[in-house]
Amino acid sequence: MDTLSQILDDIRLRGGEFRDLQLYAPWAFRLETPGLASFHIVTQGSCWLLREGAEPLRLDAGDLVVLPGGAAHRVQDSPETPGEAAPDLSAELGSPRREPHRLGTAGPLARLLSGRFSFEVELARPLVGALPPLLLHRGQGAGPPVWLRIGLQFLADERSQNRPAQQAVINRLADILLIQVLRNHISELPEGSGNWLLALRDRALSAALSAMHREPQRPWTVPELAEIASLSRSAFAERFNQVLGQPPLAYLTEHRMRLAAWQLRHGSQPVCRIAEQVGYNSETAFSQAFKRSHGVSPSGYRKT
Repeated sequence: MDTLSQILDDIRLRGGEFRDLQLYAPWAFRLETPGLASFHIVTQGSCWLLREGAEPLRLDAGDLVVLPGGAAHRVQDSPETPGEAAPDLSAELGSPRREPHRLGTAGPLARLLSGRFSFEVELARPLVGALPPLLLHRGQGAGPPVWLRIGLQFLADERSQNRPAQQAVINRLADILLIQVLRNHISELPEGSGNWLLALRDRALSAALSAMHREPQRPWTVPELAEIASLSRSAFAERFNQVLGQPPLAYLTEHRMRLAAWQLRHGSQPVCRIAEQVGYNSETAFSQAFKRSHGVSPSGYRKT
């Protein structure tokens, strides 16, 4: 499994909720999804996205925008349209209704497909933190790129009728949409930008990262990881530290602590078992490492 796939599995991406919007100028709505990524796809017409501290962003048919951290924003027909009292779109997302949600009066028409992605916030923190507040994928001419057009057609067909496992299909389509945006962003990162996602383009570092994410319980050593990366120990350690900003085993420890915190929040296994799953033979050693990371013991973390 490639590293990005492994990381997306780790953050427990659970797919998305969509809502078709039929918008007649003047119109405006607001959306904030903390802990979730939000997105908008313009399928007809144009609109503007407004965020505090940023210039208004014009979006045209075929454009896709993703806000990885779910930052508060407004979308409206024009930057001049009053938006202070704009309705919150959150309640409409995931609605079982098939008819589009309508806003506005009788002005020019715009159509959007808007929604949000769900994932485990703490496990996704390194990924979301490495992304800009907004990811923009421009369409091609008056329409979306081929992969997005096919996905939208598939989604429209799926939602036009009641069929078994429909939500599972929609979730997978949401996965594809987000993954494609991430792949495009990673491929366009400039060298030397200081972003750890560059490691996913580095065959050596990517192999080592994939191994750590695939088997976090294994007692990895730097020489073992260097061998997987097909580098000398010193060359591997230097490159890892330069690209990811920390030594390999420090990265591994942080990843283990995030996995342990998730297990403590969502599972009922004893602390000793969780310790084994994240690579600690001693519950005492695990508890000490967890307290250094989170400021509280595993049992105290679970209680709160």
